[in-house]
Amino acid sequence: MRWPARRITLLGGGVLGCVGALQADLVYADVSAPWVLRRDLDTLWVLVAAALVFFMTAGFALIEAGFCRAKNCANTMAKSFVIYPIAGLSYWALGFALMFGDGSALLGRHGFGLAGGAGSFDVLAWSPVPLHAKFLFQAGFCAVAAAIVSGAVAERIRFLAFIFFACVLSGLLYPLIGHWVWGGGFLARWGFHDFAGSAAVHSVGGWAALAGVLVLGARIGKYRRDGSVYPIPGHNMALATLGGLVLWLGWFGFTAGRTLEADAGAIAHIALTTNLGAVGGAAAATLVAWLLLRKPDLGMMVNGGLAGLVAVTGSCAWIAPGAGLLIGLVGGTLVVLGVIAFDRLHIDDPVGALSVHLVNGVFGTLAVGLFAHPRYLTVGAAPSPGLLYGGGIGPLAAQLIGAAVIGATVFPVSLAVWHVIRLTIGLRVAPEDELLGLDVSEMGMEAYPHDSVAIAAG
Repeated sequence: MRWPARRITLLGGGVLGCVGALQADLVYADVSAPWVLRRDLDTLWVLVAAALVFFMTAGFALIEAGFCRAKNCANTMAKSFVIYPIAGLSYWALGFALMFGDGSALLGRHGFGLAGGAGSFDVLAWSPVPLHAKFLFQAGFCAVAAAIVSGAVAERIRFLAFIFFACVLSGLLYPLIGHWVWGGGFLARWGFHDFAGSAAVHSVGGWAALAGVLVLGARIGKYRRDGSVYPIPGHNMALATLGGLVLWLGWFGFTAGRTLEADAGAIAHIALTTNLGAVGGAAAATLVAWLLLRKPDLGMMVNGGLAGLVAVTGSCAWIAPGAGLLIGLVGGTLVVLGVIAFDRLHIDDPVGALSVHLVNGVFGTLAVGLFAHPRYLTVGAAPSPGLLYGGGIGPLAAQLIGAAVIGATVFPVSLAVWHVIRLTIGLRVAPEDELLGLDVSEMGMEAYPHDSVAIAAG
């Protein structure tokens, strides 16, 4: 990526004065060379974005705990907490090199444990941001993919089984798809594009989660003998709502941080389309749920906002603001229909992760081929204009092929891994432990202990 001289990062008033006074010392004669101050500002922005993405882990923890029952609250929180250490270690030792290391169109083969420094990662060399900052930002993406799985398999999976799968996903499966999309792999060479992860993060997590749900089966009592659905409400909608808002906040780092540079115009545009996607998703889910369920549903509102965010993530840098809103509206509609459809198919997903991340991850992938606008194709490795803007069927076909390749890889591999776990260390807790609650049976504690005071006689 080039560094146009006309594009200057905006600073606060006081900093602007300092820059003006020192300008002669800071600007090189060759304006195309990386500018020291610009490098530092880019690094600062990437680290801020990485912190926002890291904080999304808290959002996933709150959502999962709130949408699940009180007897499983500590267990869901523990799974959410352990995700980042698992992803951080697996991705550092193995995943980052497989994803971005120099290698072939299938996988990276250099830079394990960040060995060799920046020289092992030519695909990232366009950005002067230090390698360690790039790694921290990307590690957050890896954790998000694993967090998607955690919610879908909640309330009946063994803690150790989840840890094992999360290691495989973050160390091998997610990085492999990431290489194909962002690491110079064959999907990118075929014309496939995904700016911030509708496909590479969300659909990957969604396909892995679907495989896990199918192998695990439904929670006890979720479906009656006659096939009807027995609703199992979450224990704390305040936690779920707060989690949705935390994720919404973190998403600005998730999408705008993908620029890897403090480009004021690009960041502002991406933040706007991201926000409009969330707004559209929440509005559509509220209305559609109200019409279909006869009451406004808070859970659908929260998931609608997240669905809009997932849907707009793949195209947010390359679309007009109005398209961001439209994509969000479609995403919010799809999440309500998805939740209803999965329940009718007896696919038990306590938090709606499949509808939010899988369904809308695929839709968001296709949206790139529909809505990419010629005016905004200046950020990153931009696609051709979408079908709706004269680009023809080619870009949409590339997106469809890429989405199919990802699904055809992640789902069967995940299915195999889940079965291996089931046959070795065991996947699902015993029925009596599930009825008792995973807080006591798996964690040996309660999220909400009932204190008692023993009063000694006389």
